Amino acid sequence: MPFPHPDGDYMITAMYSVPDEAWYLELELAAKQLHLMTAVVPDEDPAREPTVCFEPHGRHVQIPYEAMRWFLDQVDEEIRSARGWMQLRPELVEAVYELRQEYMGAISDDDFP
Repeated sequence: MPFPHPDGDYMITAMYSVPDEAWYLELELAAKQLHLMTAVVPDEDPAREPTVCFEPHGRHVQIPYEAMRWFLDQVDEEIRSARGWMQLRPELVEAVYELRQEYMGAISDDDFP
């Protein structure tokens, strides 16, 4: 689901990766369909931290400060919505994590006597 920067030069595409259990937000130069960077926001495992990745072999592109702020604001909002439950007390985070694992079938009946 791409959404454009107000000036129309940049856009963000957001997608969920089931195998990675994370949201991916990609910043692109809209007119050239040039990928600039990706933010990865894990939403299942509290031990994994959000990251921002740049194309290591990509060409040098200057990104205006306003566009970078806009992208990082969107990433920050995704972190708040996807990882908000991880701000609870540590024992509650562990309980929620285990319940989510149970719901997804990651815990089998053999794990309990």
